[in-house]
Amino acid sequence: MERADPHRILAEERRRQIVDMLNQHGKVLVPNLAKKFSASQVTIRQDLEALHGQGLLHRTHGGALPVRSAALLDRALPEKEKIFRREKHRIAVAAARLVKERQSVVLDSGSTTTAVARALRNFRQLTIITNAVNIAAELAGTSIQVILTGGILRENSFSLIGPLAEDALRRLSADVLFLGVDGFDVNFGLTTPNLLEAKVNRVMMQIARRRVVVCDSSKFGSRSLSLISAPSAIHQVITDRNISESDLRGLRDLGIEVSLV
Repeated sequence: MERADPHRILAEERRRQIVDMLNQHGKVLVPNLAKKFSASQVTIRQDLEALHGQGLLHRTHGGALPVRSAALLDRALPEKEKIFRREKHRIAVAAARLVKERQSVVLDSGSTTTAVARALRNFRQLTIITNAVNIAAELAGTSIQVILTGGILRENSFSLIGPLAEDALRRLSADVLFLGVDGFDVNFGLTTPNLLEAKVNRVMMQIARRRVVVCDSSKFGSRSLSLISAPSAIHQVITDRNISESDLRGLRDLGIEVSLV
């Protein structure tokens, strides 16, 4: 009879206790775990990476957080704009560098894409296609041509959704899409809380030659209610440097270009 590896048993028990501590305290840090288990920080990081890969926690810089389900979260846009403001600004500046004069750009609704709109205000010959009423207002008075889809207004996000929005988008073509997401699970895909918003986002992806996700690192390891697409459907991700090594490796393994800001 094959004997169990005692080192493997010790590792599995330590990882089980890490998950228990995480669920109890809501956060764990590498130095604290190393001290508690009399293990090296390298070993603890390997534990967290393994648990992240199993979907049991979300790896962060310096520790881990519980896996979040964003299925019931649909925060209002003003609330979203208060979170990770510096990261969103850096992401927006990096996104604007990808845009050239005379191009057509699709922006979906959201706080990060609103920041991208602000970063594009100084372009002279640009067409912005959007379903976000606030983005259209943001660009009013500039030299940018704005095409606003019709549709049903969602009060939380100031976005237009439904068949009117989808039909308007299908008649257009764009050079690049900047897509914000509420959840990004590297194994599952890009998600958003609203079913009709996800449908509009899928049409946006269909009409854009290049598809770029713009999101801060907190969105990784989270799933929302409605799937927009698999990660393989996008070309590039712009995010901040706090993305976990597991997620970064997962994106690159899929052939997705990753820009860290």
